[in-house]
Amino acid sequence: MEVRKAMLAGSWYPAGASECEREINNFLNDVTTVSPSSKNKLTGGIVPHAGWYFSGSIACNVINYLKKGDVPDVFVIFGMHLGPEHPCYIMKEGAWETPFGNIEIEEELAGELVKRFNFNVEPPEYFTEDNTIELQLPFIKYLFGDVRIVPVGVPPVMKSLEIGRAAADISTKLGLHIKVIGSTDLTHYGLNYGFMPEGIGHSAVDWVRNVNDKRIIDIMLEMDPDRVISEALKYRNACCSGAAATAIAAAKQLGADHADAIVYATSYDKRQNDSFVGYAGIVF
Repeated sequence: MEVRKAMLAGSWYPAGASECEREINNFLNDVTTVSPSSKNKLTGGIVPHAGWYFSGSIACNVINYLKKGDVPDVFVIFGMHLGPEHPCYIMKEGAWETPFGNIEIEEELAGELVKRFNFNVEPPEYFTEDNTIELQLPFIKYLFGDVRIVPVGVPPVMKSLEIGRAAADISTKLGLHIKVIGSTDLTHYGLNYGFMPEGIGHSAVDWVRNVNDKRIIDIMLEMDPDRVISEALKYRNACCSGAAATAIAAAKQLGADHADAIVYATSYDKRQNDSFVGYAGIVF
């Protein structure tokens, strides 16, 4: 089996299993996260994808909460930094390396998606280096063991939502229990990102937290995938809105009708800087 290398191990997150395990256990003891109120089984969530130092705790706890209910056979992970002009991407065979061992692709589900939609298919040995999906894989492997994955890159266009709904429908027909993840960070603010409508300083941080990021989080909590895309394109408050919106569409197709916010934070909370990024953890 061909294996895609973990390109960011040792930089964005630890390279070794013992170091990753220690970090994950610290994340799971993070008292800033909030348990979801929903009594129903959880079908998916939204996670950030900065280096573990900045947002690992949020992503880890969202994925851990997804243990509620049926243990999934497959995680369908939507991500990648794509604009409306970009194609969709998928890895449809092989495995992806993690510090805890390789995590295999669910080839039947991926193959059915490739039959229905136009994708740039990335083989394990030739791919676009991407943090949005890779950062989640050690959490999934550690917490869910031999679960398989389908990694999908989706641009912020309405066609992407059809991919999410199809993933839900096809998995049901195949008898697979899936859970879905949308990987996105929120507002990228400051000179480093060419976006600073509120200047610099504490007032800018407050605006990102309480206005710009709150707008997109509220729409995600309403589970409105169309508006997630239009909102992010207009206000620059989600870097991978296609991924978030597609995960919402898939979760709704799986029966989710309620969303809970787990935690919100910014990189400014860890390192005060005039350029910073927002993060949210949400479960459906």
